Amino acid sequence: MSPTIHRQKSYRFYFNSNEETRMHVHIQGQSGKAKFWLEPIIALADYQGFKTHELNEMEEMVEENQEKFINEWRKHFPK
Repeated sequence: MSPTIHRQKSYRFYFNSNEETRMHVHIQGQSGKAKFWLEPIIALADYQGFKTHELNEMEEMVEENQEKFINEWRKHFPK
């Protein structure tokens, strides 16, 4: 299961249910997919298919929504 937690422009932000414990968010777009760490700092973890300007745009979106994503992570993966 991969619940969508946010949509912005042509990007879908989501989690995978069976994943590692370090907080992160996946992003699916028309030209690829990416993964950003949410802690201890926002950082690109992996990507496929996106251009640099798209990755920069996504990183800004993750920064703008970091608190929301962390809250959604804690709801989806309760301790």
